[in-house]
Amino acid sequence: MTRTIQWFPGHMAKARNQVQEKLKFVDFVIEVVDARLPLSSRNPMLDKIIGDKPRLIILNKSDLAENTNEWLEYFGHALSTNAKDPITTKRILKAAKELLSEKIAKNSERGIVNTVLRTMVIGIPNSGKSTLLNTLAGKASAKTGNKAGVTRSQQWIRSNKELEIIDTPGILWPKFEDQTVGLKLALTGAIKDDIYPQDDVCIYGLNYFAENHPDRLEKIYGLAPGDSDSIPDYIVSLTSKFGYRDAYERFYTRFITDVRNGKLGKFCLDRVIEDEVEDN
Repeated sequence: MTRTIQWFPGHMAKARNQVQEKLKFVDFVIEVVDARLPLSSRNPMLDKIIGDKPRLIILNKSDLAENTNEWLEYFGHALSTNAKDPITTKRILKAAKELLSEKIAKNSERGIVNTVLRTMVIGIPNSGKSTLLNTLAGKASAKTGNKAGVTRSQQWIRSNKELEIIDTPGILWPKFEDQTVGLKLALTGAIKDDIYPQDDVCIYGLNYFAENHPDRLEKIYGLAPGDSDSIPDYIVSLTSKFGYRDAYERFYTRFITDVRNGKLGKFCLDRVIEDEVEDN
């Protein structure tokens, strides 16, 4: 029997409608993406929803990611951040003023000295969106957590005299055209753990690190992936090494947790294609 996967639960459809309704009240949009998968953590629906509204992309969790500078060049109007860093507020406000310099200049000509910029914070679940919102607000005014789907309602927040923010729940898209995107999101915790089989997620992650950072696997787990004929064989060897017997799911959980916590070091599951930088 084919497993039915619910990619687009009711609260996410509602969130999409809320974004569309509130968009006219903001000057620009802050789109939060996971710096470990800058493309795969972007909702392709948002381009159509946001349209020509000015957008500032936040590469969040940059402390866990590599190749961040390449992605800053790729996106253009973008910042790399660790949402918990207090200086993030000043950096975002500065970038927002640059993004909306024409609006601010026109207001200045009309005698408006301090233009209040209004923005909307959007992003997929577990991208660090709520943590960023709390940092901007200077207090824990939005729910935060490490699980997908924590924020379920909208709220306006005053960051300072120059910035007002509206929060929105994280929005996933109806389906993934490329199933690899789903595996990337599952590995980093953007979608619930019961959606994708853990063995598939673990095999994908181990393949990535075996290809890009095999030395890290050997250092952390004491076995080199190259010593096994295949990744499934590597999993069998590690499961035996750690005394899990036939309980492979125990190693799946251990590995996925290690990846999410940064134990395997900085990484980026997406790649910048040079030709796309100029096109973008």
